[in-house]
Amino acid sequence: MIDNRVKFRHLQTFVEVARQKSVMKAAELLHVSQPAVTKTIRELEEVLGVAVFERDGRGIRITRYGEAFLKHAGAALTALRQGFDSVSHAVHADAPPIRIGALPTVSTRIMPQAMTRFLAEGIPARIKIVTGENAVLLEQLRVGDLDLVVGRLAAPEQMVGFSFEHLYSEQVIFCVRNGHPLTADSSDLFTELERYPVLMPTRASIIRPFVERFLIANGISALPTQIETVSDSFGRAFVRSTDAIWIISAGVVARDLADQVLVALPIDTSETKGPVGLTVRSDAIPSMPLALLMQTLRDVANALA
Repeated sequence: MIDNRVKFRHLQTFVEVARQKSVMKAAELLHVSQPAVTKTIRELEEVLGVAVFERDGRGIRITRYGEAFLKHAGAALTALRQGFDSVSHAVHADAPPIRIGALPTVSTRIMPQAMTRFLAEGIPARIKIVTGENAVLLEQLRVGDLDLVVGRLAAPEQMVGFSFEHLYSEQVIFCVRNGHPLTADSSDLFTELERYPVLMPTRASIIRPFVERFLIANGISALPTQIETVSDSFGRAFVRSTDAIWIISAGVVARDLADQVLVALPIDTSETKGPVGLTVRSDAIPSMPLALLMQTLRDVANALA
């Protein structure tokens, strides 16, 4: 355990003396007296049990123990300053916005509840939410145009430089409007698919490979009438007004299914199940507002699990 006798002033004074290589210069920068600096260094050495500085003619130099401790003391001070800065930014309305890329699967199921909870916290942070295909959002995350992407886990080759945190798993479903002819048809549903327009995820979408493998495994190599889209608003409107079949992640239409506006066809799609979660850059340190929002997303996901 860290000795509770070590205070912030010990670290700050030690690092400043090491940088200036002078007690006098460190005292001037810290706005304290030279005796106060000397006393603080002696207190630190007493706690550590070793000397961190030694005399070098008329000056001083850091010892090898001091050099070893300096790396960690400097890192601790940097982390504390970043923590103070992040909290400070969190309470200022002019702080940069939190930029989130949300795939359709979470835009309708998770994000509304998460934003409601986040706003209830009273944090004066601006939020920017964009949707789009997974490849586009990950590229924006990679170049720093986004701070977070919420959606399905991408393929391994797309995850280089990223960190993924699993929230929950969901699968692809085949859904139609309530009252669709297939809801009353007890025959093999796969043989009936070609009779109706089919809405498919685009080739760049993250669930397209799952869908293609599933169809091939069930004897369907191609569908005659396909509309490729990642627009949940178009898909919802088109399926509700036609006999089209929508192949889509369950989270996108969760509310439509709950309201019985849309109906999931009785097709076992459990093999299309995949992880949904938070993707961030591996080298990024989240700001305080972003960290709070990520925790809110975790809480909402747990509540819906």
